Amino acid sequence: MPNPAPDIIPPDAGPLLAGLSAPLAAVSTRSGEVVNAQIAVAITAASIVLHRPRLIVQIYHTNYTHDLIATGGVLAVNFLNHDQLPLIWQLGMRSGRDGDKLNEIAYSVGTTGSPLLEGSYGYLDCRVVNAMDGGDMTAFLVEVLAAQTNGGQRLTWREARPRLPRHWADEWDRKIAGEMNVSLATMADIDPAAWAYPPAAWDGQ
Repeated sequence: MPNPAPDIIPPDAGPLLAGLSAPLAAVSTRSGEVVNAQIAVAITAASIVLHRPRLIVQIYHTNYTHDLIATGGVLAVNFLNHDQLPLIWQLGMRSGRDGDKLNEIAYSVGTTGSPLLEGSYGYLDCRVVNAMDGGDMTAFLVEVLAAQTNGGQRLTWREARPRLPRHWADEWDRKIAGEMNVSLATMADIDPAAWAYPPAAWDGQ
C-alpha cells in the first residue's frame, strides 16, 4: 500500500464534494430467504449507454446489507419519495442483524428477488458484475436488469436533512461519527484480490 493520503482541510474540499451527486435511496437485497435494506447516499452512474445502465453502489463492510449483497449478488436501489422520510429512521438507524427491518414495510419482489419498496419514486433492480474493496467499504459495480419510475417528488438528502426531527438528526450524527472512526481505522486495509461473480452472484435461475 502507498503512504496514507494527507488530511484535507474540510473547507477546502467541502464545496467541491457538495457538487457531486448524493442521491437518497434505500438499497435492498436478498440472499437466499433473507432480505434487508439500508439507507445509502453513495451511488453513482457508471455507464454512458442509456439502454444498458450500470451503477456503482458503495456499501460499508460493517453493514449487514454488505454481507447479503456479497453472498447473494443482487440489490435494488429504491429512490425515496418526498413522503417517505420515516424510512430514514426505519432503515438507517438499526441493523438487520437485530431483526427484520422490512417486516412492517410494504414491498414487492423484483426480477432479482430484491425487495422493491412500495410508494418509492422509482427503482433500479440490479445484479453485481464486479466489486472493488475500499478497506472500509466495497464499491459494487452493478448492471440494471429492470427499472421503473413511479413518479411523485423525489427526496434528496439535502432536502431531507432539515426535515428530520431533532432527536433523529442527533442520533444520525452520532452514528455517522462512530462510522467515521471505523473508516479511519480500516480504509487502508484494502484487499487487492479481484472478486469473481458468479459463482456467488445471482444468475437468473
